[in-house]
Amino acid sequence: MTEHNHTEQRLETGAQPGPRPSVSRASRDPRRWGRVAPDGTVYTRTTEGERAVGSWQAGTAEEGLAHFARRFDDLLTEAELLQSRLSAGVGDPKQALSRVRTLRDGLVEPTVVGDLVGLTAFLDHLQRHAEESLAGAKAARERARARATARKEALVVEAERIGAESTQWKAGGDRLRTILDEWKTIRGVDRKVDEVLWRRFSKARDAFARRRGAHFADLDRQRVGARNRKEELVVEAEKLADSTDWGATASRFRNLMDEWKAAGRAPKEADDALWQRFRAAQERFFSRRSTTFSERDSELEQNMTRKEELVAAAERIDPTGDAEAARSQLRRIQERWESLGRVPRERVRELEGRLRAVEERVRSASNAQRRHVDPESEARVAQFRERVEQYEAQAAKARAAGDDRRATTAQAQADQWREWLAAAERAVTSR
Repeated sequence: MTEHNHTEQRLETGAQPGPRPSVSRASRDPRRWGRVAPDGTVYTRTTEGERAVGSWQAGTAEEGLAHFARRFDDLLTEAELLQSRLSAGVGDPKQALSRVRTLRDGLVEPTVVGDLVGLTAFLDHLQRHAEESLAGAKAARERARARATARKEALVVEAERIGAESTQWKAGGDRLRTILDEWKTIRGVDRKVDEVLWRRFSKARDAFARRRGAHFADLDRQRVGARNRKEELVVEAEKLADSTDWGATASRFRNLMDEWKAAGRAPKEADDALWQRFRAAQERFFSRRSTTFSERDSELEQNMTRKEELVAAAERIDPTGDAEAARSQLRRIQERWESLGRVPRERVRELEGRLRAVEERVRSASNAQRRHVDPESEARVAQFRERVEQYEAQAAKARAAGDDRRATTAQAQADQWREWLAAAERAVTSR
C-alpha cells in the first residue's frame, strides 16, 4: 500500500487509552502559572520550581505573561485538536503520533507559561492514543474521504466565524494559520468539494485580514492624533517654563500632565522624544520656582530677625520718666519698622502685637502725665483705641492667612478709627 493510499484511509480506532488527563488553560489565570521578572525574563512554575522560558521587552509584564500563556493555550488547543482527530478516526495516526512527539519534545525546553505537568501528561496520553490508533487502524477509502470532508467543513465554519467576528487579532491570525496547517494535512476529499471548501476558507481569511488591517490603520490614526496633541502640550509647556506666575503656572503644569495621560500613546520614538521635551520644560520651571522661593524665604527670615531686634529695643523703653523722650524713641523704631519688608506669616501677629503693646504703654504714660482729663473723654479715647486694635488684629490675621482682600478692608477700617482716635486724643489734651 502506498503512503498516499494509506493516508486516505478511514482509520478505525480500537480500545481507547482511558480518560484524558486534565489540563488548565493558562490564559484564564496566567499569574497562577508564571511571572515576568523586572529584567523581562519570563518564568513558568513547575514541580521542580521556576524555570526561565523566554524574554519579554515589548510591553507590560501582564502583556508578556498573557503572550506566553496564549502560546501554551495554542499548544493545548492543538493537542486537543489532535485528540479530537484521533478519537474521530480522521487523518493518519502516524502523522498525529509524529506531531504529538514534536509537541512533547518541545516541552523539554519550553517557551510557554502554563500547566506543563498537565500538558505533558495529556501529550503522553495522546501519544499512547496515537500508538493504539496506529496499531488498530483499518482503512476504508470512502469513509476516510467523508471524515476528511467533515473535518474541512468544520475548519471552514471556524474560519468563517473568525473572519466575521473575532477581534483577537493575534490569536485569530494564529488560529487561521493553524487551521491552514491542518487543512494541508487533510487528504482524500473529492476535488470539486475541496475546491468549494477552499474558496470559503480563503474568503474567511481575506475577511479577517481586511478587518484586522482596518483596525490597525485606525490605531495608527489614533497614534498620529496623540502625537499631534502631545506636540501641542510640549509647545505650551516650553512657553510656561520661564513663567514667574508661580501658582497659576504650577497648576497649569498639573493639568498638562493630566492632558498628557489622556492623549494616549503616540508612536514609540516620537512619544519618547516628546516626553523628554515635556519633562525638561517642567523641571526647568519647578527648579526656578524652588530657587526663587528659597531666596524669598531667606529674605523673610532676615526681616524677621531685624524686626525682633526692633521689638526688643521698643520693649526696653521706659515711659515713666520723660514721656516725650519715650515717644521720640518709639517713633524712630516705628520708622525703621516700616522700612523693613515682610516676615513669615506665622510671626506677623506676634511681632505686631508686641509693638502695639509698647505703643499703648507709651501712650498711656504720656496721657497720665498730662493734666486732668475728663473721664467721659478718656473713656471715648479708650473705646476708639480698642476699635483700632481690633481692626488691626483682623488685618494681621488676614495677611497671615494670605487673604489680601480681607486684610485691606480691615486695615482701612483701622485707619479710619485711628483718625477718630487722634481727634479724640487732641480733644483731651487741649483741655
